[in-house]
Amino acid sequence: MNTDDTVRTFVDFYRERGHELITGSSLLPPPSDPVLFTTSGMHPLTPYLQGRPHPQGRRLVNVQRCLRTTDLDEIGDLTHLTVFEMLGSWSLGDYGHPQSLRWGYELLRDGFGIPDEKLYVTVFGGDEQVGPDLESLRTWRELGLPVESTRDENWWSNGPVGPCGPDSEIFFWTGDGPPEGCPTTDSRWVEIWNHVHMRYERGEDGGLVPLRQVNVDTGMGLERLVSVLQGRRSVYETDLFEPWTRTVSQLWELDERSMRVVCDHLRSSVVVLGEGVRPSNIGRGYVVRRLIRRLLTALRRDDDSRTLVDLPVELVGGGTVRGLLLDEERRFGQLLERGRRVLSRPEFRGPLSEEDYHYLHDTHGLPRELVAGLLG
Repeated sequence: MNTDDTVRTFVDFYRERGHELITGSSLLPPPSDPVLFTTSGMHPLTPYLQGRPHPQGRRLVNVQRCLRTTDLDEIGDLTHLTVFEMLGSWSLGDYGHPQSLRWGYELLRDGFGIPDEKLYVTVFGGDEQVGPDLESLRTWRELGLPVESTRDENWWSNGPVGPCGPDSEIFFWTGDGPPEGCPTTDSRWVEIWNHVHMRYERGEDGGLVPLRQVNVDTGMGLERLVSVLQGRRSVYETDLFEPWTRTVSQLWELDERSMRVVCDHLRSSVVVLGEGVRPSNIGRGYVVRRLIRRLLTALRRDDDSRTLVDLPVELVGGGTVRGLLLDEERRFGQLLERGRRVLSRPEFRGPLSEEDYHYLHDTHGLPRELVAGLLG
């Protein structure tokens, strides 16, 4: 099942069950929003989760492009991405969480053909503020799937304040042999879908109050789902990433992790630049500048003659985006030269302290990963 078929199957399943397809929002939230980028499918729907009527009704489905910088250090593994697409479904005060779980299981089993033995689920085990999610536990047991209760892993929120609630995460077995262990003990169980019982609002004081309506918010990473359905070891081996991995591998000989970092950060940079963000030292501009510098660091780790000039226009686009990438590469070269001069000083010989790293960053604009690369 290719990426287009996967999206169509997901959307059609929910539309057949009364969900209206809504257009995904921009990667850039409105100016009144304090976050830099849209980080989840529910983020643009926050006012409706809090009780405002949605113009398209109480059952919704969409595909939302997201960006997260919290996982940057994980980029290069098999599953994490900076920019990704989220398949989402919502009940805004309509059906309950058990119905969402049953539909989710039906879609995975019948729509995507995933066998029961490849699935494991986790539910919220309770904490000092909220009791265990016994309703979800009973539902999964009725469906016959193995289930694990956790205390810390199964609570979802989009930030320190705002809508939140216990969630139920669905995992897929990626190991070669028969499934073993459970999600908290074996990393070969990979999360593919999260169903959130969005029924609380967390205030500035950390307290929880019930939302005006009880909602369901589900989110499933498209790229990760496609890797499962296509039987691929990583998200970078799917049809979605094929143009990037094919082009990059033909241009440069990179180790596997560097290849993934370059493909992810290059793809993400092109997307963000295409949204109109321009590199700078603050805010959104700093995010894209950091992405470009991280990809150049990975690209040049073994050969500093490698250059983005070699990228074909059909991959990154011509005109503005390509020009911005090459301008950042030129600036990066200047930063490298300055970094080498600074690090050649006697006071930076030997292991660097945290104070050294802060000084190099704050005074000379040298990020830690760049300093580590120059010293290595």
